[in-house]
Amino acid sequence: MQVELVQSAAADSWGDKALLSFSDKGATVHATAATGEPLVAAQRAARRLDGMGVPAVTLSGDGWDLERRWAFWAGYYNPNRINQLDWGTADAAELKELGAREAAARWVREITNGTPQDVSPEVLAQSAADLLQKLAPDAVSYRILRGDELLQEEIYGIHAVGRGSDRAPAMLQLDYNPGGDASAPVDFSLVGKGITFDSGGYSIKPSAGMATMKSDMGGAAMVTGGLALAIARGLQKRVKLYLCCAENLISGRALKLGDIIRYKNGVTAEILNTDAEGRLVLADGLIAASADEPRWILDAATLTGAAKMAVGRDYNSVLSFEDDTAQMVLNAAAAECEKAWRLPLEPFHLEQIPSGFADIANIGADGTPGASTAAAFLAYFVRDRDRGRGWVHIDLSGSYQPGANDQWAQGAKGHGLRTIARFLQEN
Repeated sequence: MQVELVQSAAADSWGDKALLSFSDKGATVHATAATGEPLVAAQRAARRLDGMGVPAVTLSGDGWDLERRWAFWAGYYNPNRINQLDWGTADAAELKELGAREAAARWVREITNGTPQDVSPEVLAQSAADLLQKLAPDAVSYRILRGDELLQEEIYGIHAVGRGSDRAPAMLQLDYNPGGDASAPVDFSLVGKGITFDSGGYSIKPSAGMATMKSDMGGAAMVTGGLALAIARGLQKRVKLYLCCAENLISGRALKLGDIIRYKNGVTAEILNTDAEGRLVLADGLIAASADEPRWILDAATLTGAAKMAVGRDYNSVLSFEDDTAQMVLNAAAAECEKAWRLPLEPFHLEQIPSGFADIANIGADGTPGASTAAAFLAYFVRDRDRGRGWVHIDLSGSYQPGANDQWAQGAKGHGLRTIARFLQEN
C-alpha cells in the first residue's frame, strides 16, 4: 500500500478528525491539530494500518522526512509478524541512518520481548556481544563470567541475585576500542541491568505484576542498542560495556530478607526486599565502571515503579548529582526526538536507605522517594560517591508498553537507545 503524509484535513466525508483517508492510490495520513503533529500522526497511522492487517507499506510523496519515516516504523512494528516497509527514499544518507536505527531498535525490541525460557542470563550476554562484534569485529573484545566465576572476580551482587535459579547468572564485560590501543583511556563506561525474569524472589510479585517481568532486562538491551547505533554511526571513542545478568527466582539457594552482601568496594548492603534486586546487580557493574576511570559513566535500568508513577510510560527518567551531566542526557534525548525528564537526586538521599546491620539497605525508609533512593543506593558504588563525578542514571520508565496503545505495539519500544547513542557521540 502506498502511504503519503499531508498536513491538511481529510475530506468531510471521512470526518473532521480523520487521521487516515483512502483512495484507489492508497492511504493518506492527515497530520493536523486534531490528529497530532506529524511525528505523532505518522506513528498513530502506522498503528492503525497494522491493526487493519496491512502487511506492506511504501511511503510516498513529499510529506515524509527522516524523522517522520522513523516514527512510522516505530508504530508499524508488530512483535507477532514482520511488516514490510519501503522507506520511500533514495537518499543514501537517510537510508543508512534508517537502517542503523532499525537494526538496533529491532534487536532491542525482539530480545526484550523474548520469552524468559529463551532469554537466559547467558543468552542475553552472548547475544549482546554477538551484535556488537558483528558491527565492529576488529574493535570489540569481550568475556562472559558465569556462575561461580563471578565470585572469583568478587562480583557478589549478581551472584547473590542469580543463585536462586538453575540457570547461572552472568556478566558481560565488553571493550569497544576502535583505536586498538590497549592503553588508551576509556571515554565511556555503560552499565545495564539484565534481569531476564523477575519473580520478586521471596518478596514475590503478584501474578499481574510478574506478567511483564521478562522485560526487566530492558536496561541491558538499551545500553547495548545505544552502543550499536553509535558504532553504526561511526563512533570513534573507547567504550566499556557491563551487562549484569541474572534471573531473580525462589529456591533454597535464593537470596533471603536479612541477608547482607559485602561488595568488592567494601560497602555492605542489607536485603530488606528481594524485589529490589536490580540495584544489587548494577552495583557490581558500577564498581567495574568506576575502576575504568572513564570520562562518563551511564547506567540504564527498568529500576523502579516509582519512576513510572512520576512520569508515566512516555518519558524515561534521568537522575544525576551533576546538573550539567543530567542536562547532557536531556539534550541528547531532545535531539533524537525521544522523551526524558529529570528526577531529583541529592546528597541527602544517601541518608534515606539506612540499615541497622549494614552500611545501607536495598530499599528506602518509609515515605522516601523510590526512584531517588534507588539511585542513591547506586551512588555508593560510583566513584566520588557524594557527587557521582561524571555519572548519570536512566530509569527506563518509558521503555516498555504493557498493552498496545495508539502509538506503540505491546512490549518493548526501544525508546531510549537513540538518547544513549547521541550521548556517546556528542560528549
